[in-house]
Amino acid sequence: MQPYLQLASLHLATTIIPLPIRKLYTAAAKNLLATTSESAMSSGMAYIAPCAAALAMILAALLVRWSYRWTHPRSKGKLPPGSMGIPLLGETMQFFAPNPTCDVSPFVKERVRRYGSIFKTSIVGRPVVVSADPDMNYFVFQQEGKLFESWYPDTFTEIFGRDNVGSLHGFMYKYLKTLVLRLYGQENLKAVLVAETDAACRRSLDAWAAQPSVELKEGLSTMIFDLTAKKLIGYDPSKSSESLRKNFVSFIRGLISFPLNIPGTAYHECMEGRKNAMKVLRSMMKERMADPERRSEDFFDHVIQELRREKPLLTETIALDLMFVLLFASFETTALALTLGVKLLTDNPKVVDALREEHDAIARNRKDPDAPVTWAEYRSMTFTNQVIMEMVRLANIVPGIFRKALQDVEIKGYTIPAGWGIMVCPPAVHLNPDIYEDPLAFNPWRWQDKPEITGGTKHFMAFGGGLRFCVGTDFSRVLMATFIHSLVTKYSWRTVKGGNIVRTPGLGFPDGFHVQLFPRN
Repeated sequence: MQPYLQLASLHLATTIIPLPIRKLYTAAAKNLLATTSESAMSSGMAYIAPCAAALAMILAALLVRWSYRWTHPRSKGKLPPGSMGIPLLGETMQFFAPNPTCDVSPFVKERVRRYGSIFKTSIVGRPVVVSADPDMNYFVFQQEGKLFESWYPDTFTEIFGRDNVGSLHGFMYKYLKTLVLRLYGQENLKAVLVAETDAACRRSLDAWAAQPSVELKEGLSTMIFDLTAKKLIGYDPSKSSESLRKNFVSFIRGLISFPLNIPGTAYHECMEGRKNAMKVLRSMMKERMADPERRSEDFFDHVIQELRREKPLLTETIALDLMFVLLFASFETTALALTLGVKLLTDNPKVVDALREEHDAIARNRKDPDAPVTWAEYRSMTFTNQVIMEMVRLANIVPGIFRKALQDVEIKGYTIPAGWGIMVCPPAVHLNPDIYEDPLAFNPWRWQDKPEITGGTKHFMAFGGGLRFCVGTDFSRVLMATFIHSLVTKYSWRTVKGGNIVRTPGLGFPDGFHVQLFPRN
């Protein structure tokens, strides 16, 4: 109320001040009438100036107090060390700063050096505790649904949808996971997907070998998208009037970018890509819902059946967000890991020789050397599995896995306040020299004689961990293995140009990775 009172006092001053002036200078009444207005204005300004200064001081004090609260957040216990950055923006700019190496991002590396493996920060306006500590990471994953729940910053939620599978919890998440495993579970992999991925890899490699060169990331993305989109939604790019993948490419370009949603920015392009892709999916859903006699041909048809139940657990919004996330996750992450993998193979011919030895032996043991890969052959690819583990360890496609504290959590001598975000940092574990000797070296033999990893562990979390271990893990491994099989048994290759990487913080190839394929003698 005080500012309003100050404004009222200014009005009173302009009416009261002239009265004593007329009493003191009665002899100059005529002159006074001519100057009263000017005097009143001058007197008013004399009061406005100090009031404005006082108001500015109050605002400055409030700003200082707010800034102090931002940089010194309240907690019932001891917060981890770190900096909250500047108000509102936090350390968002530093988090998104480009990193042209496979090493841990400078943002994390510098803060681990300064504060230790657990530190606090603020990203896109939210307080976050970053963990590069294997024990804490494992604890966070194991306490899913008890002390922590899946969480992503608001900008990520806007991108993937409010009802995306990563934002759902409890029974609904388990229900969707079971639904997705109908497609990506081992039974369907054995029965259908091994042969289909093998055929897709052969077709693509044959087509690329007929060209002067191929941009590998683009080629792999197209190959995997066409395969998975066919299984998910029956999508055939040759029969569609609109390129669905084009919308996903626009989406991906701004996926991990500074969240500024104005035309011309990567984030705006990302949101437009999502809007257009969702428009295509919504149209497909409307068409299928209107056709109760339609036969189930793909995963989307199974989702439609769930929606038609008398008391469906799904809503149309959840179903659409699920399809969107599956289309994205099914192709982009695997395409990035494989592109980096081929780059690593190119730089390490000794690994290629060992792969050829394994895969040539598999081909020789067939009655027909050109027969498709079988499930039994896939399971026999011991060294190939080691190569894939090393590829995804170095690729670090996911720079951070987010959770939120449901209550104040005491761990490692620190308190994580309820509502704060936690970012588990897989690269900081995968590239820790105390865990992996010479961590930046591409050395598949480091996995030799180690038990097969079927879930997230303290030291390996390329596919997540805990209840949210990636349901598409087996599919990604099968696809990578069948691609490697066709590549090393039938072709040699050389780099034409590109291959340099940048992380912002997600992995990208700014100049692409162009290779030329040659039929192997």
